[in-house]
Amino acid sequence: MNPKQMIMAAMLAAASLGALAQDKVVYHVNDTQSQALSTLRNIRNHLDTDPTAQITVVAHAFGVDFLMEGMKDRNESPFAATVAALVNRGVKFEVCEITLKNRSFKKDQFIQEANFTPSGVVRLTKLQLQGFGYIKP
Repeated sequence: MNPKQMIMAAMLAAASLGALAQDKVVYHVNDTQSQALSTLRNIRNHLDTDPTAQITVVAHAFGVDFLMEGMKDRNESPFAATVAALVNRGVKFEVCEITLKNRSFKKDQFIQEANFTPSGVVRLTKLQLQGFGYIKP
């Protein structure tokens, strides 16, 4: 195999690996009222189309509310059931601990599916640096 053929083979192999790579996406929610319901729907649609996608939701400010115990959407449906179904499909939900402090919330006010991160904006940055696509519905 000559050098040109070797380079072409290497490029083809690299392109093939890229096609097999798992999509990694972070959804950013900072306002429950205007974003939570559409975010959950978008994630469900995302997974219906690409079930292998690795999805993390980072919530801060007023975006954490949908992950609190007893919260309901505008149709009076509990967010918890939808969140639990998405967690069962591999989605991770992370709540900003700075928001907890600033809003005087405690971790036990949140549904069990919620995880916590020291800073929502720092987490968003780190995930993007790790190759996560960024979506803000």
